[in-house]
Amino acid sequence: MFIISKGMKLMKKILVFLTMLTALSCTSKHELGSEKNPIHLALVPGQDSAVLMENGRILERWLIEQTGLVVKIQVPSNFVAVIEGLGSQRVDFAIINTFGYILAHDKYKATAVLIGESNGRSEYWGQIITKDPKIKNLNDLNGKKIAYVDPASTSGYVLPAALLRKSNVKPKEVVFAGKHDSVVTMVYQGQVDAGATFHTPTENGKPQDARRLVLTQYPDVFEKVKIVAMTSSIPSDPVVFRAGFPLEMQNKLVTALKSFSASPGGSDTLKKLYHITNFKDCTDQTFDPVRKILLDLGKDAQDLVK
Repeated sequence: MFIISKGMKLMKKILVFLTMLTALSCTSKHELGSEKNPIHLALVPGQDSAVLMENGRILERWLIEQTGLVVKIQVPSNFVAVIEGLGSQRVDFAIINTFGYILAHDKYKATAVLIGESNGRSEYWGQIITKDPKIKNLNDLNGKKIAYVDPASTSGYVLPAALLRKSNVKPKEVVFAGKHDSVVTMVYQGQVDAGATFHTPTENGKPQDARRLVLTQYPDVFEKVKIVAMTSSIPSDPVVFRAGFPLEMQNKLVTALKSFSASPGGSDTLKKLYHITNFKDCTDQTFDPVRKILLDLGKDAQDLVK
């Protein structure tokens, strides 16, 4: 009886092991782009996450409809989370900021294949803004409290900080607000003396820089908050794929993204997401001007987010 009982226990353990092995095997066989193994698209969190998710879901539906692949939108908590997601394969592709792309490329071999375009322009700028009428130029920022977006934000930190260093301006205190609209709000409310955000040219006489993100809450923001200085231009945000992502699927998604602006409401959705009107092809070399700025600073990308 003892031998039989011992043998049955051994058989039970073997059966449990085989069951677990079968389950793991089945899970690993779920095809990428299926309901149980969707393709994850991350949107860099440069503004209100609710706005990004609402418009991102419109893009998500278009990609599913056009490719037959299951795509899921996500908005990670910060810029670096998008980069790390590309490295860990929790993110398959992303619409990411320029500096974030350089980090993702250098660290994880992610590749930019598309760049955002707005009315034929594929560039934007950084700007420094203030509500204080006594601050009229960069020198007036010495000893002041300044809000940046995120250490991995090109227009909201890297280039404005480089501009201040080049001008030998030393703030008294620096804070990171996380998003462009949060920086504008802090400046408007007087929580900081100045802030750094993105800048895009006016359209039909109306400002289109980061101040517009809080126009609903603060209708007089353009009158109260002024631009002190602007940085050099930056290539627009790219669409980036993680290393090892299947090329056939990538091509399908790229084709769908390029056709999105012509879909009903597509152009409007892109404008709400990242103030672009469509996507066009690009290569890694498109972003060499930003790399040159880093070289001029005597730093590489990872130095600035340590």
